[in-house]
Amino acid sequence: MMRRLTAYVAIAALVGVAACQQAEPEQPVAPVEPQAAPAPTAPGVGYACESGATVEAAYPDSSTAQLTYKGQSYTLRTAQAASGARYVGSGVEWWTANRDGQESATLSRLGPNEDVGVAVLERCSRPASAPMSGMTPGPQPMPGQTPTPAPGGVLPASMPCKGPQLKLAAEGGDAGAGNRIRNFSLQNVGTQACSLTGYPGVTLLDGQGRPLTAIRADQSPGSYFRQGQAPTPVNVAPQAKAYFEVAWTVVPDETMQKSCPSAATLRATAPGDTATISLPFAFEPCGGKVRVSPIRAEADPQAAT
Repeated sequence: MMRRLTAYVAIAALVGVAACQQAEPEQPVAPVEPQAAPAPTAPGVGYACESGATVEAAYPDSSTAQLTYKGQSYTLRTAQAASGARYVGSGVEWWTANRDGQESATLSRLGPNEDVGVAVLERCSRPASAPMSGMTPGPQPMPGQTPTPAPGGVLPASMPCKGPQLKLAAEGGDAGAGNRIRNFSLQNVGTQACSLTGYPGVTLLDGQGRPLTAIRADQSPGSYFRQGQAPTPVNVAPQAKAYFEVAWTVVPDETMQKSCPSAATLRATAPGDTATISLPFAFEPCGGKVRVSPIRAEADPQAAT
């Protein structure tokens, strides 16, 4: 009798436990949060530059360009352009255009207003391909119309001039109140047209052909008579000339300078090029510097002989 009672109590306990387990509501499973997909990375495009450097450019959207140049990164936004695609930001300007199966690009340093390129850093190119995703070209000129750069802008050149195809010569000058100004010409002695944009490199040499390190050449927007004019592209046909100006003072500076260094040769390089062109030119600049203007299509008439 005792065994039956014990078995009955055990069965009743099991039934109770089972009933409690069935009555307990199921807990909902916590939803799994969807993982955000990694943001797509815009593919980079490599541009080979005349200096031997490479500019890596990516265009993540229709209004942004991301550049990598000499280990530095730059983020730029689209800007108004007469042709091609133009971006500015981080102190630089990036301007691209497709022409004759090549995509040319110009990297320039922005001027004080952080809006217009005033000094060409690199001229680069790569084989043209189908339009890249996110790249929106600017308005194209009508057939037969010559592209016009934005005010003070730098339009990429299709064929930059090189030192071996240029001849340097001294042109007219002016003098007064201790200041001297001289125009110099760069003549295209080659058989193909070429383009010059920006400032020439200028170095002065002494009578023994050694660089005058005490005299620096400062880039001066515009000219002595026309201040503040930014560089613009100059197309130079065969045998035609482009011009730049060198200005200096003949008055010793306030450091009690009694005599000024004597230069015997002026050496120049085309923008973006390293090949030098030399011209015998004797003068004595004071104050430790000369001022060099951008290259322009015509000699300044006010600095003529």
